[in-house]
Amino acid sequence: MFLVAEAYALRAGPARLARRRLGALRPLASAPPAAAEWTVPRVRDTFVDYFAEKRGHTRVPSSGVVPLQDPTLLFANAGMNQFKPIFLGQAAPGTQLATLERACNSQKCIRAGGKHNDLEDVGLDTYHHTFFEMLGSWSFGDYFKAEATAWAKELLVDVYGLDMDRMYATYFEGSPEEGLEPDYEARDLWLAAGFKPEQVIPGSKADNFWEMGDSGPCGPCTELHYDALGGRGDVAHLVNMDDPTVIEIWNLVFIQFERDGKTKRLSSLPAQHVDTGLGLERLVAILNQVPSNYDTDAFSGLFAATLAELPEGSAPYGGLLGDDDKAQNYRDTAYRAIADHVRCLSFAIADGARPSNEGRGYVLRRILRRAVRYGLSTLGAEPGFMARLAPALAASHFGDYYPELRDELPTIVEVLAEEEATFAKTLERGVKYLDEELDKLEATDVLGGDAAFFLYDSLGFPVDLTAQMAEERGFLVDEPGFEAAMRAQVDRSKADRKARAEAALGTVRLELGVAATAALGDAGVAPTDALAVGATVADDATEVNGATVVALVAIDAATGDPALVDAATCGPGAAVGVVLDATPFYAEAGGQASDRGSLVLGGASVDVIDVQAYAGYVVHTVASGADVALAVGDAADGVVDGDARRKHAVNHMMTHAVNHALWAELGDGVGQRGSDANDERLRFDFSHGKALKAAQLAAVEAAVNTEYVADGATVERAKVGLEDAKNIRALRAVFGEAYPDPVNVVAMFPKAAFAGAPTIADVLASPDDEKWDKASIELCGGNHLGDAAAAEYFVITQETAVAKGVRRIEALTGAAALEARAAGARLERAAAELAEAAAAVDGAAARDAVAARAKALRVDVDATPCAASLKPDLRAALEGVAKALGAFDKQVAGEAARAAAELVEASAGDAADAGADRLVLALPSGLDAKAAQKLAGKLGKSHPALALCALSPGDDKLLVFAAVPEGHGIASASDWLKAALEPLGGRGGGKPNFAQGSAPAAEAASVEVALEAARAF
Repeated sequence: MFLVAEAYALRAGPARLARRRLGALRPLASAPPAAAEWTVPRVRDTFVDYFAEKRGHTRVPSSGVVPLQDPTLLFANAGMNQFKPIFLGQAAPGTQLATLERACNSQKCIRAGGKHNDLEDVGLDTYHHTFFEMLGSWSFGDYFKAEATAWAKELLVDVYGLDMDRMYATYFEGSPEEGLEPDYEARDLWLAAGFKPEQVIPGSKADNFWEMGDSGPCGPCTELHYDALGGRGDVAHLVNMDDPTVIEIWNLVFIQFERDGKTKRLSSLPAQHVDTGLGLERLVAILNQVPSNYDTDAFSGLFAATLAELPEGSAPYGGLLGDDDKAQNYRDTAYRAIADHVRCLSFAIADGARPSNEGRGYVLRRILRRAVRYGLSTLGAEPGFMARLAPALAASHFGDYYPELRDELPTIVEVLAEEEATFAKTLERGVKYLDEELDKLEATDVLGGDAAFFLYDSLGFPVDLTAQMAEERGFLVDEPGFEAAMRAQVDRSKADRKARAEAALGTVRLELGVAATAALGDAGVAPTDALAVGATVADDATEVNGATVVALVAIDAATGDPALVDAATCGPGAAVGVVLDATPFYAEAGGQASDRGSLVLGGASVDVIDVQAYAGYVVHTVASGADVALAVGDAADGVVDGDARRKHAVNHMMTHAVNHALWAELGDGVGQRGSDANDERLRFDFSHGKALKAAQLAAVEAAVNTEYVADGATVERAKVGLEDAKNIRALRAVFGEAYPDPVNVVAMFPKAAFAGAPTIADVLASPDDEKWDKASIELCGGNHLGDAAAAEYFVITQETAVAKGVRRIEALTGAAALEARAAGARLERAAAELAEAAAAVDGAAARDAVAARAKALRVDVDATPCAASLKPDLRAALEGVAKALGAFDKQVAGEAARAAAELVEASAGDAADAGADRLVLALPSGLDAKAAQKLAGKLGKSHPALALCALSPGDDKLLVFAAVPEGHGIASASDWLKAALEPLGGRGGGKPNFAQGSAPAAEAASVEVALEAARAF
């Protein structure tokens, strides 16, 4: 085995050393053998095949690394994420999740934010990654500890051929403060499997008790660790000590409790589950007897691609760490970080994430900027190198197993290139600033938090990047000071954000958790017969009589959480969740808002304000203005607000039409990223790299109106086997959504594109036929109408960015759309009339009137819902009006200047000047003459009788001469000029020196005479 153990500090700084004991391996071989026995694909396939073929597990594809349907997670950070609905007891009936008993896969994971954050360690050691694959096996209420431990030992020892004598197993040592006994069952199972007593070690709650979060399913776990060196006796003391020679490879979690979020108490789950995760990269390194994960085919191809990006003669990856790598300016750290980060970014972008200023987007931005800094500053790569590395990853075996890397490669390259270019502009400046700040410090000083915040806020340097660069020079960063500066900035908008969040959140949602759904199932309560799901408005029920209340949900006074109750009182400020055996209400799902309406319970009517479904049980949140007593077993009549339902259905249906129209206009790169339809409007999010032009918006809007609405496209729906549905070439599925089997297929056939009336059966008969590209075909369980003509009209009112690479369309239908169309026509007429008026302006009063109308119209354009494609033209028309007024002002100024010249040059006896007074102002010479010249137009607007005569330079002043016809008040004109000139001031800080006179025109017969008069003042 080509390994030599050597422990040493990886980074400078006592804070880091105090945080954990750091160790590393110095490799004697920096790359895997040319024909590695255990490649990444072979190790992955061996694991999945073992559980699928030998142990009866269902193969489940990896979910996307971006959990678009789970707002509680930044990224998928474990294989269990996609199975959370099972653990929480909320899997919808009819879906694969509801029927799974055993599962296995290799899950794409990112740990670079939140609770699991390995970013700052990546590159500096050999076993942390932001992106990695987790090999997983699961039991959902099926087998438990005995099978899980026996199969883990069999796979590792008998299949992969690992040495059992070099393995260590940990088990939960118990927690007396929580009343939890040690997991002796797991201990004894490992001993029975052949482990020696010294190989089975008790572990702390921190290491050996797994929790999903602050609340929810949890349980003890047992970990398997492997001595990568071997031949050195018992090394149990190195287990869980961050020693890279004794590595955790597999964690088996036994989910048997649920933690209450408020009380923190644990209760036993109704079903016990197994959730295991084995690190693919770590196992590949061990099986190939190489020093680290980076010395495997998971990274070797990216190292070669990185070297090809560097200047000629650059050294290849050498595997050095710590002081050895510091001596070469952290070259190998840079290789490791870049290879890891390009994997992470490529997978994340392929699965729908984009760099941005918040949330998961900011995590990606931090990762990319860390890599860019290493590439440009440490390795000397040319800008744009990260975008050029992505194709190498897509062309590798990763692209074979995860085709999204190839399908989305153009988008990956585009996003990376744009982000790199943005950061490259500030990188050099930031490095220079940091170096200057560090040069000021003594050896024991720390970099101030204000400097770190400036780098973050002004130059885009994440604080962890600043800390890393400072540490490379032996300094620490005042991170508390940085956080204080950050808090000060955040506090400026925190109150507003909090108010908006509270307004959006409203009251506590009355939901059913795992204990509640299990209790209902155990009591023999069948899931709600949801009559509205997947039905069209034309044929589904909007009323149900004689339904029965099978459960009630209320807020527990002690815990503040929703809980099942037998009776409750609904009244002012006290909402109750009602579960019926049958309901006509549509529960919120698939981007469609829930129905509203009323339930008649106990003789009283209560309003239904929200409807949600959990594991098939539909919860109606009801509210009432007076106290109404409710009890399980009550009879209930339900009435849906039919008008709202119809509007919901129309807007929901138009999301299908706009999805198809966007694809037809923009091409295959467009994919749905979310939707939200209610009775007022629809919203549709889609993947696209840039804003749509007005012509593109107009084309999409016209396609929806022409092909679907005006022509009355027919709407067909049918339940279809999930695999058959996926075989339809033209199918548009929602990215990251889980579908039941069978699934509802909804097709909208434009009449002009299809002769006769096609059906979904016709589509299934020839699923590869290109003609179906002309139809909208989607998987959808929402409500629809019989034909699209019910939408009446469709208007896109806004198109904006949601995140980098994700756009959002907001639109209206029905009466609201017709109103928007009329409003657009009105605005067009107003803009045309205003343009005519601006062209005809012939005086100050007319000019001011047009300017006032333009200002009002600009506000009207911004505030009025109308076609988004129209607004650029309206704003362009307003710009034309502004230019016309500007031309008029210029003309007035020119005429005033000419009149002033004539007046100054006129003789004392010039009749045209008779009776006029002079106004002379001495201004600081720092006042730009051009700025003063602008006063001509202003004078004409405010004082039509006042004309600017001339601007003449004095010895150290700029003199303004104005002629004021007799009787118009030279004093008021002077006051106005003073107010107008005050903001201008002089560049030297001087203020205008105002002087005025009332000399007859005959005494100012020339510029010279006027100058003398000014000096006299």
